[in-house]
Amino acid sequence: MTGLYRDQGVVLRTYRLGEADRIVVLLTSGHGKVRAVAKGVRKTKSRFGSRLEPTSNVSLLMYEGRELDIVSQAESIDHFRPIRDDLARVSDAMALLEAVDQVAQEREANLPLYQMLVGALRALAERRSPLLVPAFFWKLLSLEGAGPLLEQCARCGLPATSVELVAFDLGEGGALCPTCRTGPSLSPEALMLLRAILGGGLAQALLVPPSASTAEVAALATRSLEIHLERRLKAVRGLADHF
Repeated sequence: MTGLYRDQGVVLRTYRLGEADRIVVLLTSGHGKVRAVAKGVRKTKSRFGSRLEPTSNVSLLMYEGRELDIVSQAESIDHFRPIRDDLARVSDAMALLEAVDQVAQEREANLPLYQMLVGALRALAERRSPLLVPAFFWKLLSLEGAGPLLEQCARCGLPATSVELVAFDLGEGGALCPTCRTGPSLSPEALMLLRAILGGGLAQALLVPPSASTAEVAALATRSLEIHLERRLKAVRGLADHF
């Protein structure tokens, strides 16, 4: 071990190690994605076992190791009990955690990603919304530099003021006009929601009730993020059907 450090992080996932220990995968604010051993946490007398469950936001004292760090202390910052007590919210939270786990880089600090995840979990704990997970996916794509073009045709460049945008293809860069269209259709209502999510109207978008347009935005979000990641998201099973 090379040093002791403090940080805070969200538990993305855990898995067993031996009879009493657990490996914890965390997104930390200052050290990026970290894998650490939490010794003895599966014992009934563990001091902090319950604090190191997926979705937990914790303050940590850890020893840095060559391959795996070691958790020395863990104090709760956010319990997110409303999430844990609601299976539907648990499902949404798992989708958030899986997406972040796929994007986050080992030991590469990404404070905006950590802050975005904590904000999404706090919003989910307060109120469930059909657009919360899809909006997180769109924001994640933007943070990755893969946000979609929504004010012009992504292929020919004609502005939305002079041409209707009727389809969406992230591989082409975003929304497309009738001449350039490829990929799924894009309704005017869904385009409006996408612009709200990515253009400063997220709070209002999260208040929108379930509808065909929220389902459309959800399906496009999942498809687009999976294209970006080049893999399927296991936790996502028809976001549009969760409501």
